[in-house]
Amino acid sequence: MNASIFPGQGAQFPGMGQELYQQSSVAKAMFEEANSILGFEITKIMFEGSADDLKQTNVTQPAIFLHSVIMAKSMGDDFKPDMVAGHSLGEFSALVANNTLSFEQGLKLVAQRADAMQKACDSTEGTMAAVLGLENTIVESVCDAIDGVVVAANYNCPGQLVISGAIEPIHKACEILKEKGARRALVLPVGGAFHSPLMEPAREQLAAAIEKTTFNTPDCPIYQNVTANAVQNTLDIKKNLIAQLTSPVRWTQSVEQMLNDGAQNFIEVGPGKVLQGLVKKINREANTSAASL
Repeated sequence: MNASIFPGQGAQFPGMGQELYQQSSVAKAMFEEANSILGFEITKIMFEGSADDLKQTNVTQPAIFLHSVIMAKSMGDDFKPDMVAGHSLGEFSALVANNTLSFEQGLKLVAQRADAMQKACDSTEGTMAAVLGLENTIVESVCDAIDGVVVAANYNCPGQLVISGAIEPIHKACEILKEKGARRALVLPVGGAFHSPLMEPAREQLAAAIEKTTFNTPDCPIYQNVTANAVQNTLDIKKNLIAQLTSPVRWTQSVEQMLNDGAQNFIEVGPGKVLQGLVKKINREANTSAASL
């Protein structure tokens, strides 16, 4: 069985999508439609902008979404996943790829998500840190024992867990985790405490947009970040998507569940190779590849 997986924030790079635009008339039309929907020329920033230009949240999230979704749609009949999953932002790409959302609906929600997250970051300072080389239970117990907001945010692969929260508690957690034997506990250059309770204002703003959007029955199951289980019921998909902003990304658990359910090939659809690397760290026997036209 084929599992299509979609990357999240951090996978962007200068020039992203330009080759796709040049190779495929379907891609070209979709990129032009995206410029129209967003109200600015995102293609110009994607194809010609610097790494710094692409780091702006209102650009980063739509850019990664567009690269992923347009790649999937440009593949036509060659794109036949039996299951899909996306890492954080990638979940929106996955929902367009399996036809739960239309391209326009997905892009509008991603733009609103980026706006909501940026506002939450501006109003409340927060950060994230990568913790390497410790058991999840140790990291979780350290977070639980600290006063202030600090939670497990991204279960990326065994021995790699990202924590998220207020700045001082994150720094304190990093000190304690190093004492507990973490190989690294490194504060990340991010603008906010994603997948933590500090994203509550963003969750409320995005929830309002999601509730107004019609979701179709998906062509195949999506393994959602919040539960790590296969979901096809549209009400459950909506509920999980809303909860995602303040809940952890259970990527390790999602991949393990997909393997248990028969996934043999994991095909990363979109920029970069981050997810292929994580899948290999979760299970060395898994087949991984990148989607191509």
